[in-house]
Amino acid sequence: MIRIFKIFIFLSFINIVNGQSEYIYVLGNVQDAGLPHIGCKHKFCKDKFNEFEEYFTTSIAIVDPVNEKYILFEATPDLPHQLNYLEKKIFKKFLLPESIFITHAHIGHYAGLMYFGREALGSNNVNINVLPKMANFLKTNGPWSQLVEINNINIKKINFDKTTYHLENISVLPIKVPHRDEYSETAAYEIIGKNKKALFIPDIDKWEKWTKNIIQLVQEFDYLLLDATFYDSNEINRDISEIPHPLVIETISLLDNLSNKDKSKVYFIHMNHTNMMLDSKSDLSEYVISKGFNIARLGLKLEL
Repeated sequence: MIRIFKIFIFLSFINIVNGQSEYIYVLGNVQDAGLPHIGCKHKFCKDKFNEFEEYFTTSIAIVDPVNEKYILFEATPDLPHQLNYLEKKIFKKFLLPESIFITHAHIGHYAGLMYFGREALGSNNVNINVLPKMANFLKTNGPWSQLVEINNINIKKINFDKTTYHLENISVLPIKVPHRDEYSETAAYEIIGKNKKALFIPDIDKWEKWTKNIIQLVQEFDYLLLDATFYDSNEINRDISEIPHPLVIETISLLDNLSNKDKSKVYFIHMNHTNMMLDSKSDLSEYVISKGFNIARLGLKLEL
């Protein structure tokens, strides 16, 4: 009996040592309005009204499998489905995040906070990490202000270029990026683990507007989850200058001279419902992969 117990302890230790560090877990890769998209006429999108395939709005979790904890990036309109997905695929029980980081005040990134309110979960002081302008927006505008007033959420103010520490081995650093800042700042996040580091940029206007060099950053980081809202400018019947993003064809061209090793660090995320990169079987997905890049999909795990 004692021998069996020792073997169990040994195997448990090996389990923890081997492959049980924190990891990124992708919980969605779609642009703010989700899939299927309201009023969509695009066939790929329309078909999703009649299917049960899971496409969620862009979000990632950082999972600590040993201590059964996680932090979340973005509170999306698909939040209930995403927490259920974590329960089903990872934890086998319902767990709230230790904290949530929000990039900015566009609907796909913070509207899920509504589910912590009285009408839904009625949670108690879920930690929400936001930059100063976003913090003020949530505290002074209903219905979000009620979540603060009755302690459904706890606003934790963070600042650009100041690191905070989470779980066992994770540090998070918000970096300012240019975007349509109507109600808040917009952040990218450096996520640094015990062994590897990632850069999460779901929204940015254009690479050339940024003070940082994306080519250099690809060489510095192990994983980069980059804005892929539109593949090209022909996808939508709107003035695309009103909703600027780096087109995927621009990003591919910009990074094309990097080594295959560096290009393989890039995971495109935050795709509009018109972007056929969402369809893993599409010619466009195959082309992007053939160029040496990756496409982030639901359930993708990246070890930190």
